[in-house]
Amino acid sequence: MKSKKHLAIMSILLLSTSAWGVKGSEKTVQSTFSYTNNDVWTAYDGFNRTFLDVGKYIYKTNSSYQQAVDRHNGAAAIWCQPIYWDMAMNAYKLAKTQKDKQKREYCKELCEKIFAGNKAQYAGFDFDDNNENTGWFIYDDIMWWTISLARAYELFGEQEYLKLSEASFSRVWYGSKKVGDTGSYDKEHGGMFWQWQPIRNPNPNKFGDGKMACINFPVAVAALTLYNNVPKKRKASTETSPGYQTREQYLAKGKEIYEWGVENLLEKKTGRIADSRHGNGNPAWKAHVYNQATFIGASILLYKATGERHYLDNAILGADYTVNEMSAAHNLLPFESGIEQGIYTAIFAQYVAMLVYDCGQTQYLPFLKRNIEVGWSNRDKTRNICGGEYEKALPADAVVDSYTASGIPALMLLFPAN
Repeated sequence: MKSKKHLAIMSILLLSTSAWGVKGSEKTVQSTFSYTNNDVWTAYDGFNRTFLDVGKYIYKTNSSYQQAVDRHNGAAAIWCQPIYWDMAMNAYKLAKTQKDKQKREYCKELCEKIFAGNKAQYAGFDFDDNNENTGWFIYDDIMWWTISLARAYELFGEQEYLKLSEASFSRVWYGSKKVGDTGSYDKEHGGMFWQWQPIRNPNPNKFGDGKMACINFPVAVAALTLYNNVPKKRKASTETSPGYQTREQYLAKGKEIYEWGVENLLEKKTGRIADSRHGNGNPAWKAHVYNQATFIGASILLYKATGERHYLDNAILGADYTVNEMSAAHNLLPFESGIEQGIYTAIFAQYVAMLVYDCGQTQYLPFLKRNIEVGWSNRDKTRNICGGEYEKALPADAVVDSYTASGIPALMLLFPAN
């Protein structure tokens, strides 16, 4: 693992002045990628100074708010908070790599405070609390936390993180007796339903209800991340709705949901991921960067778990579509202006980094570095925060949401200058 990462970092240096062109186009962009490692920390500090509520250690919706009170008053979306926690963990890992003890200790404490702040904010991580302000009422909201909690356990070894990750996985898969839903998993037709409805006193999900990419591929990512972290000689539970799985069960579940996604949501010739499918209807072929990202991540995790090349081929296919097709307009990751959609780049950063560092696919580095350079050069230099349309300068007085502003610092933490 270390040798692959060192090779990838060397490739960053070799490729940092390379041209990057869009497949099927004559457009080519030349750049010197001039940001520094100091810029990386400046960007992360600017992001936190602007968006982190240091009284609660959760993140705010946008720069106009002084506090993150709740869902309706200044607090960023419950499902995006773990993405910001991922950023803090990546900052900790970067500080450790750079052998900066002071930054490492600061980032570790920050990770702990973000966890504690979110636990206090969101019903103590009681995943059976479905209040619509600070509770859990959509399956994928829970699953994003499942993933980050498992990652936090992998990084820090804190048992509470693993316990909560497994509890949340179980709650999504099997449902909640307290809430009354029957779970996201479709026992008859496969795949994962996105939601339960009504939120209170729900009806069972039925054939034809929506199965979104944003729950299916994250479930596969979560299952494989837990597979990598739970004890190896664990005995299987005999309960109908067990609160934990064995490694083998997590692997089997991850494979099953991934394969459902491949058969129902992947355009196999191009690598495009559909947003959803309802029953036997045609998939909704609207591609989003975060769905591409979790497909890439699930593919990589299965490749690493099994050694089967077709999983890596799928990851490359999904990444190529994101870079060559979705990003063709400006040779930059596309920006979507819908509610919370600005977070998509930060999610993509997490999984494309796995493709580069864990799988040696350094061909994406010039593109990634270009995004960073262009986005950072167009930042608001007063606050050191970035917008989501990286090709456009961000005015100093602009109200910016934390989702949009997360993309460039998230990329920088994973792809530093050297």
